[in-house]
Amino acid sequence: MIPTLAVRSEFARELPELAIAWRAEEFPAPEVLVLNTPLARELGLDPEQLRSPDGARLLTGNRVPAGTALVAQAYSGHQFGWFSPRLGDGRALLIGELTGPDGRLRDLHLKGSGPTPFARGGDGFAALAPMLRELLVSEAMHALGIPTTRALAVTVTGAAVHRDGRKPGAVLARIASSHLRVGSFQYARTKDDPDLLRRLADHAIARHHPQAAGEENPHLALLGAVVRVQAELIAQWMLTGFVHGVMNTDNMTISGETIDYGPCAFIDAFDPAAVFSSIDETGRYSYRNQPLVAEWNLARFAETLLPLLAESQDDAVGLAEEALGEFRPTYSAAWTAGMSAKLGVAEADVPSLAADLFPLLHEHAVDFTSVFRALGTAAGGDDRPVRSLMAGADVDEWLGRWRAAHPDPDLMDRTNPIFIPRNHLVEEALDAATDGDMNPFTELLEVVTSPFAERPGRERYAAPAPADFGPYRTFCGT
Repeated sequence: MIPTLAVRSEFARELPELAIAWRAEEFPAPEVLVLNTPLARELGLDPEQLRSPDGARLLTGNRVPAGTALVAQAYSGHQFGWFSPRLGDGRALLIGELTGPDGRLRDLHLKGSGPTPFARGGDGFAALAPMLRELLVSEAMHALGIPTTRALAVTVTGAAVHRDGRKPGAVLARIASSHLRVGSFQYARTKDDPDLLRRLADHAIARHHPQAAGEENPHLALLGAVVRVQAELIAQWMLTGFVHGVMNTDNMTISGETIDYGPCAFIDAFDPAAVFSSIDETGRYSYRNQPLVAEWNLARFAETLLPLLAESQDDAVGLAEEALGEFRPTYSAAWTAGMSAKLGVAEADVPSLAADLFPLLHEHAVDFTSVFRALGTAAGGDDRPVRSLMAGADVDEWLGRWRAAHPDPDLMDRTNPIFIPRNHLVEEALDAATDGDMNPFTELLEVVTSPFAERPGRERYAAPAPADFGPYRTFCGT
């Protein structure tokens, strides 16, 4: 029996030019390996139904409710700065939209469900490890309070895929506020169809930024809203040491959620130039470049909206530039507020303290996550952990100035995580899962989804990477 699932097809119905009806590959023996039970319940879904054989077929797209229109979404994108007019979901399908008990509309989307017309020579499948990585990291981001898409399930397919040898295949079921991207608007603009562009913009307003509909210029308000949510999102990435790895315009959402956890990672030893993606040879998407790239991507979004902003091209450009000008102050305000909480001090004290702290962290290769938690301990009166982490650094003068700002240890402990998906532990868990042992993955997932809670006996999950780990490189999994 197909699990009870009330699915709408608003995207496919309202924007057929951006959707190609398609079918998932038939898989020989799908089985739900990991189910996000709290998320299933939040969506009003029955976890036991989803774990059943029919649930596994649903979560691979092999058996969906009657009338469901599975579609591959079309979009363009700047990939490492180069524009590709036709990308789209090469190995993914949108099942449709769900309305949860809270009334929120969210996409149910499959990744690794087989090749589509957008596959561009790829096989359309996914290996188990990258799908588990997306579930693990996206749930960790959610637990940290960072806007993100979430994984509902990882389902093994019973078929192998070829990625540096034979690997077990899997499909990720992803939940998102939507999958509208900057690249969606770029694709619509390539069609030179003003009606399509307007319908897409109005769809985005209704779905994500309904307050814009009441503004004098709704599409300008849409631009401003996306600038704001993305500036705030990137600030949160920077504050947690998260490096996305592939900030192409097709990976920037209109909702302000983090999407597509391919070659992503968290910084270990602090390095502003940190790059983890194996294909980012120039460091375009390095840690320190993320705000600049986000601003660049938003400029590309603004370009797509110009025909909707004003009748005159000059007037439209002027309005777009004014909206884009809000990115830096919004980002700065969000970052300063976040760093104020991480250091436990007033915002006015952040600029001078941060300006001197970060060079020390870089020079002495200090673990980014651990040092802020250790500072919380120091704010409570014990500075031994932070001195141990910063061994060799002259920290007395900085610590004196910081203490003079009266840091709040309780605020710091609520803000600074103990646990993140540490790269060496992620790889350990994924390697074990690929070999059939899910215990390391399950334990790591449990820890990172309660990132602020002390866990006696779980100290290894909070420890920095061993000295012989690295340089670390990640791969997108296609």
